[in-house]
Amino acid sequence: MAPAKITGAIVAAATMVMLSYVAFFRFSDKLDASSSEKKKKNEKKKEKLSKRNGLVDAIGNTPLIRINSLSEATGCEILGKCEFLNPGGSVKDRVAVKIIEEALESGKLFPGGIVTEGSAGSTAISLATVAPAYGCKCHVVIPDDAAIEKSQIIEALGATVERVRPVSITHKDHFVNIARRRADEANDLASSKRRLASGIQEKTNGCIAEEESEPSLFSESVTGGFFADQFENLANYRAHYEGTGPEIWQQTNGNIDAFVAAAGTGGTLAGVSRFLQEKNEKVKCFLVDPPGSGLYNKVTRGVMYTREEAEGRRLKNPFDTITEGIGINRLTKNFLMAKLDGGFRGTDKEAVEMSRFLLKKDGLFVGSSSSMNCVGAVRVAQTLGPGHTIVTILCDSGMRHLSKFHDPQYLALYGLTPTAIGLEFLGIK
Repeated sequence: MAPAKITGAIVAAATMVMLSYVAFFRFSDKLDASSSEKKKKNEKKKEKLSKRNGLVDAIGNTPLIRINSLSEATGCEILGKCEFLNPGGSVKDRVAVKIIEEALESGKLFPGGIVTEGSAGSTAISLATVAPAYGCKCHVVIPDDAAIEKSQIIEALGATVERVRPVSITHKDHFVNIARRRADEANDLASSKRRLASGIQEKTNGCIAEEESEPSLFSESVTGGFFADQFENLANYRAHYEGTGPEIWQQTNGNIDAFVAAAGTGGTLAGVSRFLQEKNEKVKCFLVDPPGSGLYNKVTRGVMYTREEAEGRRLKNPFDTITEGIGINRLTKNFLMAKLDGGFRGTDKEAVEMSRFLLKKDGLFVGSSSSMNCVGAVRVAQTLGPGHTIVTILCDSGMRHLSKFHDPQYLALYGLTPTAIGLEFLGIK
């Protein structure tokens, strides 16, 4: 009997050992799997924290955040792309890089050259920020009714600034037209310098003609000029079609129902809308337009003018809005690339109220175009109903709008002092 008991004990012990081994290896497998997952997460974290190659490489890949207050008020997921976190402080950094890189690649611009632009502020700041990284300089023509801090920032960045009175785009002295002329002047200066260096001089009636030298805004070392032409240069559209749009798609994992933004040049709206609708034609894309702009009428009615304008009462300067950088009364090449499903009209009061609401509820201190975009996001949410994911652009911060959009005295002059407690200004109680 004793051997049988010993044998049984041995079998039981062996069984326990086998079960222990199985349990140990299963536990080891789980540890390995867990370790592998942690390793992948750490690699992703390292990738995010990895060094970027200079200022230019730091542009783009901005966070997409949930705007909690608007999401909770509408029952939709309203997401804002934080473009104010770019090195130059706005969405226009992307455009500046693309314009300069394409100009250098095409041979229209050389290191030592000067990039000129007519801008109400943000694009100018971005060009002034980015140009030195490519060995170039920047000259900006800006309307004198733009917030003064914008031109101060541009000058602090080392660019030259020309402030001019605002006139119609058809006028030869519109700030964009002046910027175009300045590029031509820089090219003429560079050509003249090259001719003198090569010993080539023009002859008139058999005599060598001395070139008349008019005072120039640019130094003798300039290698030429390039007019950035943000309104008509499709590098603007491509910056968003190749960058902003794909980032939004990736950050939402393709779970996006609508995109909305205002338009100035139209590049952001065009590039993002076209990319998203090519990925999924069910994604709805909308314009939100400030007072005085004709784009809303074009998108919703097929004409660029209002009934009053058609009757000959169009103002000399039709932009009756305190928002900056958005709204226009012509169709740019960039805007024509947009794929839109509709549009909304926003008001200055709504934009002002929205900016204060976002600051109070979310700690977001944004500028006028960002505020208008958020007005548009709420309008889209009200149109589509709860349960949808809506993305918009937070173009720049309120830091560039202290003398106008965020100045109580300035707002009081136009009857725009914010009074709302919540979102009642958009019909939400």
